[in-house]
Amino acid sequence: MPRKYIILLAVTLGVIVLDQWTKYLVVRELTTQMDGKETLGERLGAMYSEPPPQGFNGLHYQPKRHIEVAESFFRLRYLENPGAAWGMFRGLPPEARGPLFHVAIIGAVILITFNFRKLSGTDPEETWALWGLPLVLGGALGNYIDRIARAFVIDFLEAHWFDKATFPSFNVADVAICIGVGMLIVDSFVRKEKPAQAPTQA
Repeated sequence: MPRKYIILLAVTLGVIVLDQWTKYLVVRELTTQMDGKETLGERLGAMYSEPPPQGFNGLHYQPKRHIEVAESFFRLRYLENPGAAWGMFRGLPPEARGPLFHVAIIGAVILITFNFRKLSGTDPEETWALWGLPLVLGGALGNYIDRIARAFVIDFLEAHWFDKATFPSFNVADVAICIGVGMLIVDSFVRKEKPAQAPTQA
């Protein structure tokens, strides 16, 4: 198997596993959803089965605590996002939101695959795209698993400034997407198309 496809599989699967594992830990430790579930199978069933109805706070899984990582700056808190990144489109009705995300993820996978196949995998100038594209793909698929399982994405990373200004909550998949997009932006500058040289006259 060519090296570039090993990178694609390793990075994409690595992001998906890390994303889903951290969400599992958040649901287990910060919500009541897995309380009383003794085995791993029972906990996974509680996480990936049809979620319970929304409670009075608008959440399906009820929080029991949050963790202050850096007081007044950063915390781990369970939240649910039925929309896209940073909560976009969360106001759309479910019957419109679902098909939109299905089309978006299929389009993203096709676009990423198309661009990745064009890479040689050996040109040092392709390094940013070689790693950036799998990061975006892994992040997109990680959040898509959430949407298929329960129609909302689990977010838990919350940056804030003394609770006066709060950055939209995010997760590991979102981080991978942002890093990947940043690398692709760098790639667009590194691999600028060189102007064609005029043929030399004899």
